[in-house]
Amino acid sequence: MGANRSHRRVAAAVDAVCDAAARAEAVSLRHVVDAVARERQRPIELDFTKPMAPGVCGQRRAYPDRDVIVLAPGLPDLDRTLAHELGHIVFRHEGAEIVTATLEAGDDLIAYMLSQRSRRRGDEQPSDEVAEWEAETFASMLLIRLNTMQGRGTPVSVLRYDEAIG
Repeated sequence: MGANRSHRRVAAAVDAVCDAAARAEAVSLRHVVDAVARERQRPIELDFTKPMAPGVCGQRRAYPDRDVIVLAPGLPDLDRTLAHELGHIVFRHEGAEIVTATLEAGDDLIAYMLSQRSRRRGDEQPSDEVAEWEAETFASMLLIRLNTMQGRGTPVSVLRYDEAIG
């Protein structure tokens, strides 16, 4: 079943994460991840050591008792990938098995995917496409908010100010 993109839904999620960050006085992305884990009462572990499949920068792994964000070693923009994977956790996206997600993109597969996309124009989008869009938009919005907080005085006071004015 498909779904539609909603900037309001993403903005509300970023607001909720920033509220949790303000309560925890968290201003760095890693501290924000910790604040979200505390708020959800479910640990989020970060793993920077596991090699990833080619083309995979990060992955969220859900276990019965915790979530793990695995980030490929040597990423050029670690925070962006971390924020993206945090978005998947915040939205409780289902995800895909890594084998399915990393099929080799040969010419035939690319042509097939493009033809399927052009047939769907105007229809609802598949939930996996919406999930990726939500996670990427969440990452962008969250990183902008964090960068703004770090550039306007004491970060904690900025968090409180932003929280107060909505």
